Amino acid sequence: PYYVDINQILYLEAYLHSSDPNLVLFVDTCVASPDPNDFTTVTYDIIRNGCVKDSTYANYYSPYRHMARFKFSAFQFVSNYPSVYLKCEFVVCRLNDYSSRCYQGCLTRSKREASS
Repeated sequence: PYYVDINQILYLEAYLHSSDPNLVLFVDTCVASPDPNDFTTVTYDIIRNGCVKDSTYANYYSPYRHMARFKFSAFQFVSNYPSVYLKCEFVVCRLNDYSSRCYQGCLTRSKREASS
C-alpha cells in the first residue's frame, strides 16, 4: 500500500519494457474503487477512453515514448471506505501510426437516435 493524505498529489509513471524503440504508450483509462476486486459498482473515473474526468489529472512530459507520466490529487470515497484502489489501462501503438488508438485522444461515443 501507498499511504497519502487527502488532496496530496500522486505522481505515476508507467513504463513499457520493450527493445522496440518505435512503440508509444498511451494512458487510456484509470479508475478508482474502494474494492480491489470490483471496478464496476462503486467507482470514480480519473480518465476514461482518453478523456480526462478528474480536474486534478494532468499528463507530464516524458523524454521516452514508451513511458507515460501523469498526476492527480488523492481523494477519499465516503468515509465507509478507508482505502482506494487504482486500475489503469494503457494502449501500446506503433510510433507515427496516426490511425492507432494512441493518436486519437479522447473518444466520446455518439448517441444513436432511437427509432419508433
